[in-house]
Amino acid sequence: MVTSADALVIGAGAIGASCAFHLARAGLRTVVIDQFGGPAQGSTGRCFASVRGQWADDMNIELSWRSIQAFRSFPERYGFDVGYRASGYLFTVPHEAWPAHLAAVERQRAHGVPVEVLDVAAATEITPFEPAGLAGATWGPADGVVDPHAVTVAYLELARAHAADIRFRHAVTSLDRAGTGWVVRAGPREFAAGLVVNAAGGWAGQVAALAGLDVPVAHSRRSIYAGAPGAFGRPLPMTIDLASGTYLRSEGDRLLFGGRPPPRSAGYSTQVDWPWMEEVLRLGVPRFPWLAELPLDRGASWAGTYEMSPDSQGILGPHPDVPAWFNACGFSGHGFMQSPEIGRLVAEEVVTGQAAGVDLTPLRIQRFRQAPRGVTVGMVF
Repeated sequence: MVTSADALVIGAGAIGASCAFHLARAGLRTVVIDQFGGPAQGSTGRCFASVRGQWADDMNIELSWRSIQAFRSFPERYGFDVGYRASGYLFTVPHEAWPAHLAAVERQRAHGVPVEVLDVAAATEITPFEPAGLAGATWGPADGVVDPHAVTVAYLELARAHAADIRFRHAVTSLDRAGTGWVVRAGPREFAAGLVVNAAGGWAGQVAALAGLDVPVAHSRRSIYAGAPGAFGRPLPMTIDLASGTYLRSEGDRLLFGGRPPPRSAGYSTQVDWPWMEEVLRLGVPRFPWLAELPLDRGASWAGTYEMSPDSQGILGPHPDVPAWFNACGFSGHGFMQSPEIGRLVAEEVVTGQAAGVDLTPLRIQRFRQAPRGVTVGMVF
């Protein structure tokens, strides 16, 4: 038996779930399929759950700030508490990066993002650190954390309320063109869809290859190291030291931390990279000396993957050669935080033919034909 759909969304993480809701609400018969046994089992469920409007370019600022507002208004608009907490986001900035960082602050403020510029002394009152080499800090009071599982489940429930069909344990095995649409085989079923939305996260490149398309997205592992319960005396907001790449925040009574990935981090793995922790600490302890004495809880530590594109920007929009194929993938560690707006933009462009209010040119897959790969967007950790 063939299941028919106007839109088939591959992937039930935060981006796929948001796409499903917005497409179904727009009146499209929507089906979601995912290889795992439940929602948010890929990158979404293993992310650091942090959201920020502090970016250096207009597009990422706008996508993130709109999404933060969506997270904040979720209970009032949809009746779901998705765990948004405005716990703040602190960047500590070295002298050489300070002029560009201040320019980014003005850009953020122009989009309505609340951002404060702090001197080093004020910043150390928020998170204790060694100030050597720093020019100052910025603080985003509306930035914070959101529950990835709650977001994904909420969007899928909202999609179901608009008659979407959600199928887990349905790994895609083939994708074939059929007229202007697709025939997709996944798990024990066959689907006929007018449109495929590729929201398969780190598997997006493999899924696209089944359709004969080149979508340059691959996994890159990130490890999060957890302190023992109660080991640090007070809660800390998300803090990123731009000089060392070290980042940390509290989760309940634990402190979590991580850092830049190792040079060879490609490939899907959820095994914590314990040897790399030594390098994270080598870079991070000069800024946060107390990390050296933090007792660890190996059982509470975890690893997940970013869905990386060559330039660390997402890939969003119809494929130029196959308009019935729509990419929503490759967001390189910031897909969860932008998922509300990504889903809204996908539905808007599918229904109206264009996304209003945001220039999505930097996210089109065509950019990889027009410029050498490897020029990356900043402020990705």
